[in-house]
Amino acid sequence: MQDVTQECQRTSNTYADQLNQQCYCVTLDHKALTESLRNQFVGAENDLSAVPELHHLFSNTPVFVPRADIESMERIVQAIESTAELSLYQEHALSWAPEIAHFNPGPIGAFMGYDFHLGPDGPRLIEINTNAGGAFLNTVLARAQHSCCGPSQQTVETKQALDGFEDAVFAMFIQEWQRQRTGSMPGHLAIVDDAPGSQFMFPEFQLAQQLLQARGIDTLILDPSELEYVDGALTAQGKPIDMVYNRLVDFALEAPAHEALRHAYLNGAVVVTPNPRVHALMADKRNLILLSDPPSLRAWGLSEAEAGYLKKAVPKTRLVSANDAAELWSARRQLFFKPVAGHGSKGVYRGNKLTRRVFENILQGDYIAQNFVPAGERTMRIDGTVTTRKVDIRLYTYAGKRLLAAARVYQGQTTNFRTPGGGFAPVFQV
Repeated sequence: MQDVTQECQRTSNTYADQLNQQCYCVTLDHKALTESLRNQFVGAENDLSAVPELHHLFSNTPVFVPRADIESMERIVQAIESTAELSLYQEHALSWAPEIAHFNPGPIGAFMGYDFHLGPDGPRLIEINTNAGGAFLNTVLARAQHSCCGPSQQTVETKQALDGFEDAVFAMFIQEWQRQRTGSMPGHLAIVDDAPGSQFMFPEFQLAQQLLQARGIDTLILDPSELEYVDGALTAQGKPIDMVYNRLVDFALEAPAHEALRHAYLNGAVVVTPNPRVHALMADKRNLILLSDPPSLRAWGLSEAEAGYLKKAVPKTRLVSANDAAELWSARRQLFFKPVAGHGSKGVYRGNKLTRRVFENILQGDYIAQNFVPAGERTMRIDGTVTTRKVDIRLYTYAGKRLLAAARVYQGQTTNFRTPGGGFAPVFQV
């Protein structure tokens, strides 16, 4: 039976590779996308100028992914979340976390994001994010697709996930609330980020706001400076704030502008998701050192099967130390360097691109070195010219369950939204 399963997987992988290399279909229905955005952003009080220009965020072509790889990514996610529940893993992860991470109010983190590169050996985990952006935008994109090159753009399972996305997201926020509160649902929720109106993902905040308001939760989009914490109550614009959907990249809430939110959170006056503890246990890049050490994970109580998934999926990761400078420099071409406290691909370096000056800066900073895993590739036609772009796959999850799978198409060292033909792309399972 195992030989048959492996043969089916090889066939599926080959078919997906052929489509990614030879299919140049434009599947994005721009008219349907524009109409969907118009329906969501234009209300009774708004005109067409309220519709943001988002087309630059989206690729015209899909990325084909074997169903077996999707299933493997789901198993990897579940193995990581099982690991995060182990007391000895938590002890190690919290040993390098800020003090605020030791406070555990209950929530487990809305919209986890697991980023993968796909290759001949299956999915390899690149990064974990606790404030993963793009899920709402990717849902709009996935619903505006034509069929392409034989396979339907949506399996029955994918269509069901898309149809149920809003209900699943609402249920996620309610579960996060109930992990800390006994009441059925919050009355007022704030989506919080620094200068949210200037953020790249601001349209996504608006989509989240509409979804939650349509289901009875008064929802504001706020800069943290608008929050006030007085007499045990967090308020903004004259309203109590019961819950915060946290999109800040100050993961420990250390900045002076975040003081009100920090105090309210630590005093249990507001439910925050994702919160500092979740980031410390799940998304601190140093945790990849632990996740790429299967013998320790087994010793801490992880099952043999789940440790096996992580051994195959998580590239070996180490903390950069000046004591290892000679060894790291010698091996740099096989390494990828990431700042411990980085986000949004800032300050990351492919080892084979390093200069001595940059390497010296890395040695002086807090960095990890991860074994380099090449990104997948997607061939496409842009302005009549066939070209190749890099691809990564993101699983948006809650409590270890997939909410949505999406791709990002790009060029360069790291993911970005500046690449012609690039951007978010739908995942077509084959």
